[in-house]
Amino acid sequence: MRRQTQTSGTNPAGSSRALRLDPLSFPLRFDARDIRADGGVRQVEIHRERVVLRRRVAGMRMAVNISVSDFIGIGLRGLDTDAQMLALIHRDPSLTIPLCISADREELASASAMWGEIFGLPLLPEETPREPAARRRRRNAIFWRRPRFLVRRRAGDASRELSLHRGEREIIARN
Repeated sequence: MRRQTQTSGTNPAGSSRALRLDPLSFPLRFDARDIRADGGVRQVEIHRERVVLRRRVAGMRMAVNISVSDFIGIGLRGLDTDAQMLALIHRDPSLTIPLCISADREELASASAMWGEIFGLPLLPEETPREPAARRRRRNAIFWRRPRFLVRRRAGDASRELSLHRGEREIIARN
């Protein structure tokens, strides 16, 4: 059995269309693209129970240790019209890990079944493009400093006529 190289015997993820990780030889180590990291590269280390992401951001080294059970499943994501990426999908898209990039649907189907069985994660349906959700209104900073009833404002009713009192005498009570 051979020892895994730094790039797992394949090209780094994102550098070409040929990424095929062997799910039967753990731990796997490879470089993946990360637009936020210094140099645009992060190091990914996959074990049976956990995934470790190492990268540098603004000169500071960091390692993120994620349990495999924190991922939601194994799924296909479209890269372009012909190539598909099999990935370990996380709720945070920046923590999604590429496992295989190929244009062959049969190869991707067999690889997804194997990865799903090894990690015990469900196979997710292929992602369809969707429109972004409307931005939610966030509570502003003043919300936490003032009571709610003081923040609310009552709108005026322009349809009502204002009552005017003309020609009346004013009564003032004096002591």
